[in-house]
Amino acid sequence: MRVGLAFDLKDHIKIPSDLPEDIYEEFDIEDTIISIEDVLKSLGHEVVRLYSGKKFLENILKEKVDIVFNIAEGFGTRSREAHVPSILELLGIPFTGSDPLTLALTLDKTMTKRVVQSAGIRTPEFVEIDHLDNFQPEILNSLKFPLILKLSREGSSIGLRRNSKVRNIEELKNKIKELSIYKQPILIERFIPGKEITVGVIGNGKKTRVLGMMEIAPRNIPREDFIYSLEVKRNWREEVSYIVNPQIPEETKEEIEEMSLKIYNILGCRDISRIDFRLDTDNTPYFLEVNPLPGLNPDYSDLPMISRGYGMSYEELIKEILSSALERYGIKE
Repeated sequence: MRVGLAFDLKDHIKIPSDLPEDIYEEFDIEDTIISIEDVLKSLGHEVVRLYSGKKFLENILKEKVDIVFNIAEGFGTRSREAHVPSILELLGIPFTGSDPLTLALTLDKTMTKRVVQSAGIRTPEFVEIDHLDNFQPEILNSLKFPLILKLSREGSSIGLRRNSKVRNIEELKNKIKELSIYKQPILIERFIPGKEITVGVIGNGKKTRVLGMMEIAPRNIPREDFIYSLEVKRNWREEVSYIVNPQIPEETKEEIEEMSLKIYNILGCRDISRIDFRLDTDNTPYFLEVNPLPGLNPDYSDLPMISRGYGMSYEELIKEILSSALERYGIKE
């Protein structure tokens, strides 16, 4: 089978001078692409690098592939993650992962929280603001400090720093001003002081299942103060411990699994996703966000660490993502 690989590489991008240096944090490194290629080749497939953006468009029109393994993040708009899947849908070419609608929706944290909240799933109280000039304390409604500020339309902790938790109006205004360089809405959310839990979900339909869960635990500060910030992710070996199958009450694990499957289905996720939660001091789980294009670096990405901890090798993970998509399209391997 001829498998196309759609992706973005950090090394291929020049950062515009008017944007911060972390704007391409979600893009992959060459090692990740090679790792996926090696697995696909070991399964007997021919792999074609399609890249992303205009280069992807050129390549997909001239290269005949049976399916595209998609990890492309895209750039420039609120629907950037939907660019590659939209083209593939238009051309009738099968691809792994969620469809354009789900990818566009889940990139917008605020919209995702609204959808999930409407389904009765617990998520921290929140508001969204587009600019400091439009901020009035009244918009906080019943939100109580401390609060945490995130970019509404980014992942990989882009814009999320150690100082993203604010304790008063003055700190809040300063953080809004600081984030204005990203030129997008800001999510203001009640800060949940507890464990950071991420969950892998895989499959489709009746075969959808929770792959496992993992705590991202700080090494140097109390859990109640921890933010999984960009500084932490870039220095993860020193900053955090990754605890697969974390020590939390069994009923909490069951609730997280139920919430994860419900969220996965409500949002229309396909094949694979990673879903993030925060536990409060009573071990009550709160949904934070979902990533339908989870990182797949075999060494440091959360999802491969989860799968490995639950007995699934990296090779088996990549194979199951592909197999799930092929089965969804009715294609025999």
